[in-house]
Amino acid sequence: MIAPPYLVSYSITRKCNLKCKHCYSDATDTQAYDELSTIEAKGLLDNLAKWGIKLLIFDGGEPLCRDDFFEIAKYASEKGMRTVVGSNGVLIDIEMANRMKNAGIQMVQISIDGAKPETHDSFRGEDGAFYKAMQGIKACKEVGLPFQFGMVIRKQSLPEIPDMLRLAVESGASAAEFFDLVQVPRVKQNCPEEILSKDERKSIMEWLAEAQKECPIVIRVPGCPMYPLILKERRIQPKHFPPHVLRRIPYYDRGCAAGIPNGYITILPNGDVIPCMLLQIRLGNIREKSVINIWNESPILSKLRLRSLLEGECGRCSYKDICVGCRGRAYEETGNMLASDPGCWLA
Repeated sequence: MIAPPYLVSYSITRKCNLKCKHCYSDATDTQAYDELSTIEAKGLLDNLAKWGIKLLIFDGGEPLCRDDFFEIAKYASEKGMRTVVGSNGVLIDIEMANRMKNAGIQMVQISIDGAKPETHDSFRGEDGAFYKAMQGIKACKEVGLPFQFGMVIRKQSLPEIPDMLRLAVESGASAAEFFDLVQVPRVKQNCPEEILSKDERKSIMEWLAEAQKECPIVIRVPGCPMYPLILKERRIQPKHFPPHVLRRIPYYDRGCAAGIPNGYITILPNGDVIPCMLLQIRLGNIREKSVINIWNESPILSKLRLRSLLEGECGRCSYKDICVGCRGRAYEETGNMLASDPGCWLA
């Protein structure tokens, strides 16, 4: 048996109340006809708990748009999994924050995609979305529900990154998570010009690493396994928490976590299983085979886990065992999940 993932992301619905340009889930304004039923979702959670999953993220779409969300979330919490939610924050008020807390949700990540309302709203597809998201953050803070900021790094928001980080700290966030934008299908269609160049990526990752010295909260960067290399090479020592806390950030000492033991896997609303929301290769469906069997038997995952199969510069790189590059970016830009990461500046 292969060690299970540490983290499972369950995109519980495609329904969403916003129209984000980059949506990795390709969300819509209605619930998809083939989404797992309440009973099926609970069966999935039974399997995850039995499997020993430590951390479960409810994602979307917008999870709060699903009618039975709280029933399912409470069921997951009662199974002993640390349950967190990824939300755009627009629907969160005091009542909603309390409902999440009472359902056993221990953390909410709220998307903030600019330090200015117009930057956020233009990316999220609705005027006033920034204000509503910030009100959601205030509601979480008021009821004592921990939250963190989830922020996309792209060309438009690049000049605002220092202010975005400052906003996260001043708002009381427990962490700042900056997502390196990857060209999934909706990004290719709506905003391919927002993707960072290699030089831009290198520059902002170096800035974030230096900022971590004084920043009182942890900075994480999903989509960029090269970021921890900078932390290590520069021997970054945060002043406000022990250095070993940095080892908990994605990719540290192990590289891309998609589909690897003690790593990460994603389950889509219809039960399809993919290695990562950024690596959208179908591995199977839980209606046909349990997620545990898919994890253990997938030939795609067997290839993904063998670092010796990496090709091009990633295959030759001295960091390949602790970085691997972003397999999602490699797949989306080349069609080959084992190709060199086109966004890496190290080569």
